[in-house]
Amino acid sequence: MRLDHIGISVPDLEAATRWYRTALHLTEERAFSVPGTGLRGVMLRHATRYRVELLHRPDAVPGLTADGPLEAAGTLGYGHLCLSVDTAAEVDTEYARLVAAGAAVRMRPCPAPRPDARMAFVADPFGNLIELINRAP
Repeated sequence: MRLDHIGISVPDLEAATRWYRTALHLTEERAFSVPGTGLRGVMLRHATRYRVELLHRPDAVPGLTADGPLEAAGTLGYGHLCLSVDTAAEVDTEYARLVAAGAAVRMRPCPAPRPDARMAFVADPFGNLIELINRAP
């Protein structure tokens, strides 16, 4: 088995699609809807093949969102999406780029618990946590 995609429910499908396409360099694979449910979605893909499925239902209610990684670890269920980069310097570069694109600062770049790794956390405009980490040798 391998991970195919992550699904994220959002309050504004069009705004979320624009943000994820721009901020994470994703391309739209397809838009879809489920008749009779009000559910609409967009499947986005990165060049490295990971996919993000954005979902919207008009009657959706807000769920729990954590302010940062420590709070997320104290909440059962989905915690964050983690994206890896090749170098520690790229953690800083991508962090700055995501913040410039409208992501909220949750944890500035810092050493990761794993030796020789660097990490950072941001939140998308809807409060979903995104981790950046380099894979240390």
